[in-house]
Amino acid sequence: MALKLETINIPHLPASLPVHVALYRNVQNSAFLRQQLLAGNSEFEYALIDASMVLSRAHALAAVFRAVNDYMNNRLKSRNVHSEIVFSFNPTNNIAESFRKFGIADSTKDLLVVKVSVTPEITHDSVAAHLESSIEGTSVPFDDLTLSEISDITKIKKLYKLGALPSPAAKADPSQPNGTHTDDAQRQLELSMLGAIALRGS
Repeated sequence: MALKLETINIPHLPASLPVHVALYRNVQNSAFLRQQLLAGNSEFEYALIDASMVLSRAHALAAVFRAVNDYMNNRLKSRNVHSEIVFSFNPTNNIAESFRKFGIADSTKDLLVVKVSVTPEITHDSVAAHLESSIEGTSVPFDDLTLSEISDITKIKKLYKLGALPSPAAKADPSQPNGTHTDDAQRQLELSMLGAIALRGS
């Protein structure tokens, strides 16, 4: 199956810092990938995120924006922009907790991979080639529909302390007018999470 690697220019960030994003399901070598991170292998300098903790594209890109913006302004609190992306998902300032809750674990099956072009040699093609040779999993589209099948809403709400908000349903409830409640619940949850990312430590 062809790799679905998306290269994104995030609004309000320089075009010289594109972000490469790939989403995988049924990953078989998470323990190996995590070991490369722990060993500091520069070839595996990615943000490797447990995709079950990602609600939507907007949620992921908000964390990426926060990290890249902090990188540009010399405000990193972790080793590099990629570890900062994982940290940026966390609503608290606890770096170790960020990696425990959002980072790749040996048992991770659904994985979001992010790479920022911090040097000119990091291109769509170079990232694609490395990912294709390094990750044993099924590449799937990085979109809200796919993420909705992966997201662990209960865990996400608990971590962001949003238990009082309604949970988005997997499908629209036909007993509700036009099924709009599902989209409303999703949007309400998303906005609360984006606010938590933006406000952390400010």
